[in-house]
Amino acid sequence: MEDKRRILIAEDDAHINELLHTALSKAGYSTVQVYSGSEAKMLLGMGENKFDLILLDLMLPGMTGEELLAKVSVLTGGADDYITKPFEIPEVVARVQVQLRRTVNEQGSDRLTYHDLVLDRTTRQVAVSGTPLSKVTKQEYAILELLMRNPKQVFSKEDIFEYAWEEPYMGETKTLDVHISNIRKKLKAVTSEEYIEIVWGIGYRLHP
Repeated sequence: MEDKRRILIAEDDAHINELLHTALSKAGYSTVQVYSGSEAKMLLGMGENKFDLILLDLMLPGMTGEELLAKVSVLTGGADDYITKPFEIPEVVARVQVQLRRTVNEQGSDRLTYHDLVLDRTTRQVAVSGTPLSKVTKQEYAILELLMRNPKQVFSKEDIFEYAWEEPYMGETKTLDVHISNIRKKLKAVTSEEYIEIVWGIGYRLHP
């Protein structure tokens, strides 16, 4: 069985702490709850405690979240996202999912291939039979990368948007649809083969 991603919840408001714990547990994560900065620092300083993500309130007793960010070596990279109170619990869960998707360790080669389509992670170039696609944007590259890493999987628009834009999906599909259309146009300019297939009512996948 695959290990659950571990999240440390550092929040002194017991009600909010418990709401976050319940929502994240239902989403399939393993959580550890603390109620002060001192508790959080103690856990983070213990070698056996490894967390994939930390939800950190900046106004913690004992040691503030800002002090914790400055003093704990595991957090020297700083915070990747923030949200102001009051917040909606589903939004927090959505942001957690986005952050954890970003930290997934990508295995394997620096090149992804599917038929004659090649994505080079080193140069960030996409080509078909050696002919580069014209002016591939950051989001277009990310969309192709996700699809090519999982060539048999159908991805929902929500999954694709959150991977490519690295932010929660709020229900608007036009932006994603335009980017998919642009990718298909750039592919059509260099090949007659169809690479991206629309799965009606679900999302997109690579054409089998």
